[in-house]
Amino acid sequence: MLMPSNAPLGELENPSEFIARHIGVSATDEAHMLSVIGEASRRALIEGIVPRSIARGQGMQLPPATTEAAALAELKAIAQKNRLLKSFIGQGYYGTHTPGVILRNVLENPAWYTAYTPYQAEISQGRMEALINFQTMVCDLTAMPIANASMLDEATAAAEAMTLARRTVKSASNVFVVAGDCHPQTIEVIRTRAKPLGIEVVLANSAQEWEERLADDHFAVLAQYPATSGRIDDLRADVEKVHAKQAAFIVAADLLALTLIVPPGEFGADIVVGTTQRFGMPMGAGGPHAAYLACRDEYKRSMPGRLVGVSVDAHGNPAYRLALQTREQHIRREKATSNICTAQVLPAVIASMYAVYHGPQGLKRIAQRVASYTAILAQGLEQLGWQARTGQGAFDTLSLHTGAATQALVAKGLELGANLRVYFDEYICISLDETTTRDDLQLLWTIFAKPGQTVPDVANFEKGVEPLIPQTLRRTSAYLTHPVFNSHHSETGMLRYIRALSDKDLALDRSMIPLGSCTMKLNATSEMIPITWPEFANMHPFAPADQRQGYRELDEQLRAWLCQATGYAGVSLQPNAGSQGEYAGLLAIKAWHESRGEGHRNICLIPSSAHGTNPASAQMAGLQVVVTQCDENGNVDMADLQARCEQHSANLAAVMITYPSTHGVFETTVRELCELVHRHGGRVYVDGANMNALVGVAAPGEFGGDVSHLNLHKTFCIPHGGGGPGVGPVCVVEDLVPFLPGHATGGVSSGVGAISAAPLGNAAVLPISWMYIRMMGAEGLTHATEVAILSANYISQRLAGHYPTLYASANGHVAHECILDLRGFKETSGVMAEDVAKRLMDYGFHAPTLSFPVANTLMVEPTESETLAELDRFIDAMIAIREEIRLVENGTWPRDDNPLKNAPHTAASVLKSAWNHPYSREVAAAAAANPVNTKYWPSVGRVDNVYGDRNLFCSCVPVSELA
Repeated sequence: MLMPSNAPLGELENPSEFIARHIGVSATDEAHMLSVIGEASRRALIEGIVPRSIARGQGMQLPPATTEAAALAELKAIAQKNRLLKSFIGQGYYGTHTPGVILRNVLENPAWYTAYTPYQAEISQGRMEALINFQTMVCDLTAMPIANASMLDEATAAAEAMTLARRTVKSASNVFVVAGDCHPQTIEVIRTRAKPLGIEVVLANSAQEWEERLADDHFAVLAQYPATSGRIDDLRADVEKVHAKQAAFIVAADLLALTLIVPPGEFGADIVVGTTQRFGMPMGAGGPHAAYLACRDEYKRSMPGRLVGVSVDAHGNPAYRLALQTREQHIRREKATSNICTAQVLPAVIASMYAVYHGPQGLKRIAQRVASYTAILAQGLEQLGWQARTGQGAFDTLSLHTGAATQALVAKGLELGANLRVYFDEYICISLDETTTRDDLQLLWTIFAKPGQTVPDVANFEKGVEPLIPQTLRRTSAYLTHPVFNSHHSETGMLRYIRALSDKDLALDRSMIPLGSCTMKLNATSEMIPITWPEFANMHPFAPADQRQGYRELDEQLRAWLCQATGYAGVSLQPNAGSQGEYAGLLAIKAWHESRGEGHRNICLIPSSAHGTNPASAQMAGLQVVVTQCDENGNVDMADLQARCEQHSANLAAVMITYPSTHGVFETTVRELCELVHRHGGRVYVDGANMNALVGVAAPGEFGGDVSHLNLHKTFCIPHGGGGPGVGPVCVVEDLVPFLPGHATGGVSSGVGAISAAPLGNAAVLPISWMYIRMMGAEGLTHATEVAILSANYISQRLAGHYPTLYASANGHVAHECILDLRGFKETSGVMAEDVAKRLMDYGFHAPTLSFPVANTLMVEPTESETLAELDRFIDAMIAIREEIRLVENGTWPRDDNPLKNAPHTAASVLKSAWNHPYSREVAAAAAANPVNTKYWPSVGRVDNVYGDRNLFCSCVPVSELA
């Protein structure tokens, strides 16, 4: 409709333009959908679904919606308050060059960043190949037999290694020895993790203390390699001492350094952890970056995180799949090895592509260049009268005893545009990296030159420079020998390799991903643009606070807005995954009880329907899980909950619930539930996984919740990135604010300690959520919630005659997701929910959430971003599949040979000369539902999960080995 020529200027400026771009349903579409559901208006629908007892008392106080251009300009002004000095801080964070072909075609490419965790293997082959490359890269560089598909950051990976060792070694000791020369943030996170588990962390801050600690009993030790101060210790004899104690030796190793120094696997390390940040991922004020964990083969079944394995498909061809740990939290619950239910896939893909692009020789050249610059820097400093501590070697970091001159040198550095790191008050550490230039060396020498001294010239040192790596610790073994690391070094070759992998995947850029509880919504381009701005991307997390004013303002505004959205009083953005937000929230509750002299409260009640990370997080926080029952409608059984509260009243710490429930309904007794728990002295944790059904219509902090975590990668538009990065802020009521995560290394000393390696966790992706909220405003966010609920009810109603919705409220409505009940088909046709999930691939869809929270069901969440046309396309596909099931039920197709049992169908299988199935090739390809120009072909047939677990290959292997 044309705007009238005399329209007011405000209408022409259209500040709410983005709302209509984010929400896929128009006013006309909405009217049609409401007519199908049988409601007169969207408001009537919401009032009939969201209990009036919890409806928001007042609206969110947020800035009004604004345009994409205006929001970008406003955020740019904030970003420019960051001051980018040349950082020589190191400490696990380094400057790096992201190759342009990877920056444009992976990090900035929605084919990669909008993909979901690869639970459906057949439509995830591209990203899983990239993750196999990642695992192979880590195994090769560390010389360890097995590595997982990434961890959240180096510090939490080290903490996971600690608990992995505790589960696997024979030593009965409760002592964990940590070298004092590990990165400070790693030590801090380890202490946070160890405390609730009763593990005693013992630091060794000198060579003498190290020897004494190794002589005492312990179950594991951790050493940094190279150390945070730069030295390279020969750990071989120490490993033997530790093994003699039946304990584990853990090494936190720098992967770039491992191209030049003896890898930990060659001197007997049991577990190796670290970060891949310097493999092409900008520092980003601390994240997201892919950490890694590699270990002995015998530890693999206890290893935390995700593991990609090689199996075969139905046609005998190699195929990738998630192996062993897939969603173990939902299976093992409080006995899970970890609460981590995802990874850092997108950063891991970038790191693996960086290794593919540079290859072994390219990586070695980069490392040699860094090592040579370090040696030249040391020579120049010596010429100026400063003796670097290089007796035990150095790779990229030098430490100098600067004594009383320390602060003056740091101040001079700041004046000249450089950040130096103070270490133990009277030392300065200088770290170099891939981005170091000759001018940087000249700058550093200028800082350390005394009045009247001549600054050295790099040209005087560059011929025949000898790295400072000790001869006995120089690597001689080969690495990255697989062809993938030796084939794609031209930009043309690399571009085509990246494209070939992305073509194998089904991501949000191709179609709707209707995953229940995972909220796969639009990740708008305008939201993504700021993450690669230098002001955000190139900031060191431990740069001086006055250089991070832009991040400070971003943090303050985003936290304030999230408080408005949730009704809570305080928020920490530090947790870098939803699981870590859960953990932080439970620690806050536990610390609050302890502050009141009630540290004995250790019982955590969790309904049987809860997400699996809930009980896993509770046990990590040192709480005892007691499961409460749900009724036949999927609601928390209030009678059982009351009985458990009374039984454990003296020791009740918390109750964890998900709201709306995991079953996709708004439970009407949630306020009464909160009051019941509070009467017995406990606190209420409201899992924010389903916050997309609450924003603007109800707030956990108002209806009785004490703590929630949010998933910014769900409700607030940070992309899933193929299974990470995520951000899981923890939100609390007023009296719990003092117990939010702290970060002494980052200058925040209060709270329960550090939850992640960096003070703001995955800081570099926070601008995405800032942009979303700023462009939507309170009105847009509420509209989005309501349309998400509308869309779920539309799907449920249209499919009601084909697949019953398992749970609904008294009026037959659902929340923002619905569970389709497929259980009856097993008896009538032999068809299982998994068969429907695989058949949806032939129709061009990612499956809904499979068999959770109820086995043999599909949980569907459409999100507000989907258009009516896409919703109908999905519904039509599901109806067509129901008709196919009917043909099996009436005997037209046999139970063991039909399009569902043989799904998905690859192009190769449909085009082969012999066709011996009772259905046509056109039916196999779902041709009627797929125009030729839009057809998506899975690259492999159904993957054999049993074969994959019995024949575990977790790195690049020749096809012949799979025979």
